[in-house]
Amino acid sequence: MNESKKKGGLFLIAVGIVAGIILWGGFNTAMEMTNTETFCISCHEMEQTVYQELQETIHFTNRTGVRATCPDCHVPKEWIHKVVRKIQATNELYHKMLGTIDTPEKYEAKRLELAQNVWRSMKKTDSRECRNCHKFVSMDLDRQAPRSSEQHDPHYWDAVDGKEPQKTCIDCHKGIAHSLPEGFDPNAEF
Repeated sequence: MNESKKKGGLFLIAVGIVAGIILWGGFNTAMEMTNTETFCISCHEMEQTVYQELQETIHFTNRTGVRATCPDCHVPKEWIHKVVRKIQATNELYHKMLGTIDTPEKYEAKRLELAQNVWRSMKKTDSRECRNCHKFVSMDLDRQAPRSSEQHDPHYWDAVDGKEPQKTCIDCHKGIAHSLPEGFDPNAEF
């Protein structure tokens, strides 16, 4: 192999590595920029509806000062799950361009469907995003209200015993950060 072909090959490899680093860095930067509450509420549909509701909940303001943001509940932390969620979000961007929910009235008309989509996803992932902050084994049942303690008790002991609890967070905690949709039936499957 002549010297110029060797140098040309090494140059192409070096350019490929540099381009790969730049593209990977750009991709991750874009992923993180779209993973902020500021980005989420940049759509007036979200800022005027669900973000307003969130501000009235314990997930926004509480005695400890810990606050959940939109991505905390709606975007997985693990990279592969995050990428899958971002791909799914392209459907939301498509509907944003179509104006599917661009008024409070249109949003309310689709709220039940949108909520059911989120609940179905959370059920399928065993409320993965809830569990980033909340864990049965970390609960102090004695400090909970009696009704809460009674509801959590069997699941707490399953978790302590290393068994999978029979229910996941979203089974009981729909509407914890947003208003329940009109027509919501707590006994309906979603």
